[in-house]
Amino acid sequence: MSENGLDQHGIAILDDYREKYPLYQKLQEVVVDILTKSAAKSGIQLTAMESRIKTEKSLIGKLKRKGNKYGTLKDITDIFGARLIAYYNEDVDRLASLAENLFEIDWSNSVDKRKRQDTSSFGYSSLHYICRLPKKTYDNYIYPGISELPFELQMRTALQHVWSAIQHDIGYKSEIETPAEYHRQLSRLAGLMELADDEFSRIRRSVTDYRRKIKSLFINGQLEEIPIDSDTFPSYLELRPFDKLNRRIASINQAEFESASLEAYLPVLLKIGLRTLADVQEMLKDDSEDAYQLALIALGATDIDILSETIGLQNLCIVHYLKTGAGELGVKHIFDIINGEKESNSMMAETIMEQARRLSFMNK
Repeated sequence: MSENGLDQHGIAILDDYREKYPLYQKLQEVVVDILTKSAAKSGIQLTAMESRIKTEKSLIGKLKRKGNKYGTLKDITDIFGARLIAYYNEDVDRLASLAENLFEIDWSNSVDKRKRQDTSSFGYSSLHYICRLPKKTYDNYIYPGISELPFELQMRTALQHVWSAIQHDIGYKSEIETPAEYHRQLSRLAGLMELADDEFSRIRRSVTDYRRKIKSLFINGQLEEIPIDSDTFPSYLELRPFDKLNRRIASINQAEFESASLEAYLPVLLKIGLRTLADVQEMLKDDSEDAYQLALIALGATDIDILSETIGLQNLCIVHYLKTGAGELGVKHIFDIINGEKESNSMMAETIMEQARRLSFMNK
């Protein structure tokens, strides 16, 4: 036995590991680069990517425990390992498909631990592939033999990863080593985590289906069926529906526009009673003239030549709300939503009301 407690066979494997360590470093560099670029290109959002080369200490421990299992260093398939962590189960499947296209998979040693039915197995529910780089692409004269080195690729969801880390932290390994009461509690939690994983995926599919439906309604002009929300309103703004009114207002003083986001007006639209994009279109149709007249009163006697892109929509909302009888307090509420509650909002609302009283609909 050596000073490391290894027999001659183990020493030979350890020596081979030391000799090939630079090659494993190159393998790590290449694999991480491939996975990073390929995941980004495929649009798969990763929460993390981890990689490591087994330390000499760890390898010695493994050889002590089961060195007779390995004929050569290449039989130890996890000297280098990478782990990809995604948000959803279906993204794990996509990562698996990606890996199958990028690498040569040793199917006899790969395992989908997600298919286990053990109630406590959630924390170990990774997809494990044993891979090699395709020789025709990645073997070269500088690092000969790089494609002959196997490596382990694990793919799992974020919840699976967190659960695995918790299990490792508390030293949970099996029912035998853990008191029954704790095993039962952990199994219950594992079931909840697995249910949460499935529910996140289901909700994601439902949201995707909803967005596709909304897009179809949008394309077909069925705005009366499209509710105003954080998905639909930005898409509506891409049509730049308020540009015509803005250009008309800008012509008062030959003003230029300062870029600004109109998405902040979503809660304002809901506050003044609009519920669908058809309602917004109706407001644009019915209230544009009064919105322009309000701007004319406010700007006509000034030399203001820089305006915010929000002015058209802001005036539309004010006019529309005033027509419902909201009054000065209603105008203040609009500014409270946009600017946050400030004392200056009351002053702005008072000024707007003085100007708005000159509009024809206010005198009926």
